Order: sequence, then structure tokens, then C-alpha cells
Amino acid sequence: MALYEYVTKEQLAGFDRYKYSAVDTNPLSVYVMHPFWNFLVKFLPTWLAPNLITFTGFMFLVLNFLMLAFYDFDFTASSAGNQHVSSWVWVAAGIFNFLAYTLDGVDGKQARRTNSSTPLGELFDHGLDSWACIFFVATVYSIFGRGESGVGVVTLYYILWVVLFSFILSHWEKYNTGILFLPWGYDISQATISFVYLVTAVVGVETWYQPVIFNLLYRDLFTFMIIGCSFTVTLPMSLYNVLKAYRSNTLKHSSLYEAFLPFLSPVLLFVLSTAWVVFSPSKILELQPRIYCLMVGTAFANVTCKLIVCQMSNTRCEPLTWLLLPMAVVVGGAITRVFTNETLLLYLWTAAVILTHIHYGISVVKQLSDHFSIYAFSLKKPSRD
Repeated sequence: MALYEYVTKEQLAGFDRYKYSAVDTNPLSVYVMHPFWNFLVKFLPTWLAPNLITFTGFMFLVLNFLMLAFYDFDFTASSAGNQHVSSWVWVAAGIFNFLAYTLDGVDGKQARRTNSSTPLGELFDHGLDSWACIFFVATVYSIFGRGESGVGVVTLYYILWVVLFSFILSHWEKYNTGILFLPWGYDISQATISFVYLVTAVVGVETWYQPVIFNLLYRDLFTFMIIGCSFTVTLPMSLYNVLKAYRSNTLKHSSLYEAFLPFLSPVLLFVLSTAWVVFSPSKILELQPRIYCLMVGTAFANVTCKLIVCQMSNTRCEPLTWLLLPMAVVVGGAITRVFTNETLLLYLWTAAVILTHIHYGISVVKQLSDHFSIYAFSLKKPSRD
């Protein structure tokens, strides 16, 4: 038995009929990374489970997050006059990020190579990707920090939301069209981030204090690239593909209302978390930016994973994720001063969100493993005794 049956019988039946369909047109991915991954996968042992590769890559991102949290918990280490992070940390961050990116590209190839592709593998991969957003965004932020030449934590918060919505757009697209259009921004950003970590190790964070041209700082270029890519490429293409499906009567759902329903929970999460930021009596985001963003990113991953389950099983997305109900109570208690110690409240709520999401993930993986009679982290078949 699973810890809790989050996947319904209807969804399990939908997983039985599921077939993976994706489109990847990014030149970096098609002409550089895929050939590289095809070369690497030949060296992996055939007994190595694809999900174990996926999880190892994800843990490299978690390790990066924890490493920078140790050396730069409040994002001030890169500011002028402060003790900077050692060069070896940036080297490690660059290597770990590239390893995570590489393993994320190799896992699917290993699944096809070992004839072990299952819907669980795709769900596991994309579910961890949804959580990984917060880990790489927060880690990259340490390069610039909060100083005069850095980025304010409020700006970081909104950049995080741009990244989160860019991620969910792809799965909303697939929820409506049945096809996963892989965004160009992911491959470009991962390669760039790994390179920037290594450059920082060589030239030092002081290099980023200088303007690129005129008064344009590197932080401004970084922010412009993230927001510009999201609003000029990712969002227009997602809307175009969904509206195209609607006009050609190939939309998987009955109306535009049903098509846009998956956005309700993410938007409510954005409203609740932003309300806490704006009306916080103690300016909680300024006090605890790392923990606050971790809480938001984890809650978002929980919302997104439930959309991915519905998208893959071809079932209707539930309008409201139950996690938002206690969060509304927490936010209300914070901004009305019912809970006077906001930092303690944030830590307790973050722990609750992380444990809830881990419980959800383990339960779903266990449930699908039992349904398909497979092990999540091994290619061996379970005994039928």
C-alpha cells in the first residue's frame, strides 16, 4: 500500500494509455547536447536505473543550494566589503550544476537503452525539475548578492516567479495539446550558469561590479535575459500553441475555461506569498530571503506536480491545491500580527511544506511503482510471491 493514494483509479488508467510526445527545436540541445549525451550514455552500466540517474542529478542541485547556504546564507557575501565566497566553491558549483544538467539529459536515454521507459520515469524527472527551479535560482543569486552592485531580494523574488511560471507554462501547454514543447531557455540557461560559476571562480565576484557597457551592470543583463526570454519567447509560444489547438479543435479540454483552469492554484499561491511579502510587519523577505524563496519554490513544485499527474493521465486538473488553505491561514496570521514571531512562523511553515511535498512525492512514486510492478530505483522486477 502507498503511504497515501494521491493518484486516483481514473488517473492510473490514464497512465496505462500514456505515450510520451515532445518537441525539442533548440539548436544547442539538438546539435550539441544530445550528441554529447548519446556518447556519454554508452559508458553507463546497463543495470543502472534511469530514476537513480535523475535523482542523483537533482541532489547535485540540492548540494549546490546547501553549499551556498552555508557560505552565503543571507546573500551578502558577494557585496563589496564582505568576506567573499572562496573560489573553490564556485568551481564546485559549476561542476555540480553541469553534472545535474548532464544527468537530466542522460536519464531518458538510459531508459530507452535499457528498455525501461515508463510513465513513472517521466513523472519523476519532471516532478524533480519543478522543485529544482528554486535551487538553481537561489544559488545563482549568490554570484551578485544583495549589495549595491547586486539585486534586491524583492527583485529576486519576482525573478523566481518568472522562472516558476516559465516552467509551468510548458506543462500547461502539454495539458492542453498533448505535446511537451521543450523551452529553449532551459538548455541555454543551464550551460550559461555553469560557465558563469567557473568564470566567477577565476575572475572573482568583483568583476561583476563593473558595468558591461555605459551604466548597464551584469546584474541588469542577467535580469533582462531571464525576463526577456520568458515574455518574448516562452509565454507567446505557449499561448500560440494552445490557441492554435483551440482553433483547430484539437484542444484536449472542452473550453478555454477548462484550458486555463490549471493556472488558478499557481496564481493563488503567487497572491498569498506576495501578500506576505508586501504586508509583512517585520519585512520577512528582507530578514529571511533564502528560506522564504525555498518555501515558495517548494509549494509551487507541489502545485506543479499535481498538474503533471493530470496532464500525463489525461484527467481534469483540480482547481485548488489543498496546501493553499493552511497557507492562507499562515499568511493571514502573519500580516495581522496574530503570530508575532514571523521568522519562527516561516521556518515552521517551510518545514511543513517540505515534509508535505516529500510525503506526496514518495506516495505517488510508491503508488505508480506498485501499479506498474516495478522498482523506482532498480531495474530488477519485484517478486510476485
